[in-house]
Amino acid sequence: MMSDRRSKHRYVSHLTLTISSSRRMTLELDTTLKCENIALEEQLDSTDPLRHLRDDGDLEGVISSEGLARASSSISELLTVLPQQSQSVEDGLLKLTFAHSWDSIPRPLSISLVVDASPGCGGLAWPAGQILASYLVQKGPQHVKNKNIIELGSGTGLVGLTIGTFASSVCITDQSPLLPVMNRNVLLNKLEETVHVAELNWGDPIPPNISRPDIILAADCVYFEPAFPLLADKRFFGLLKKKFTWKEVKDDPNRQIYNREAITLVQLYKLR
Repeated sequence: MMSDRRSKHRYVSHLTLTISSSRRMTLELDTTLKCENIALEEQLDSTDPLRHLRDDGDLEGVISSEGLARASSSISELLTVLPQQSQSVEDGLLKLTFAHSWDSIPRPLSISLVVDASPGCGGLAWPAGQILASYLVQKGPQHVKNKNIIELGSGTGLVGLTIGTFASSVCITDQSPLLPVMNRNVLLNKLEETVHVAELNWGDPIPPNISRPDIILAADCVYFEPAFPLLADKRFFGLLKKKFTWKEVKDDPNRQIYNREAITLVQLYKLR
């Protein structure tokens, strides 16, 4: 599944790119524009890489730096299909509450998250992950019964933690900077018996502590540019067609709402 996430840098507008008829390119500094303290900007970026998302103009209604979806005129409808959420002033924890009709799991089902932007984008609770988690809650325990589940690019662990409340075995994975956040969230939700954390770097051999999965989950897992070629190049999709078939999820009544915000749920099935 995908969602559109954009932030803006404030330096590139100071340069002008000129292409002449001889195809020579020239970069010129525009001295008429006020130049900000770039050294200070870079220092602030290093400590808080998503600080620009605090500005509503840059945010465009997708997410706030604290990990909460923030309203704008373009996504007010999307907020109606996301889980109910609140953030504690005392401890900063983000709490998401999922409504459902199942008697065999807590109702409502609540997940608490430590959200931390310092490791990068993965430390926030993006809307696409919330949509996938909500869909799996609506499908219910029978959908994942006796299944070994792995989540790729878990970030905070939101999706894996949510289904870990009613699945028997879930492995949430990401790169090393996100592991402390995921481990804290497993402990926070008391899911040590069903959810475990593992480092997984795409392109490397699968570590021995990761079992062969029956179900693989992924939501917003290719925002980090160096990972693009591993899941988003033509060779990947060429291999995918040889081994899998896919279809868009259409049994979610909220589909048309989140589709309008460039979020899509897709199911892939391994060919026999």
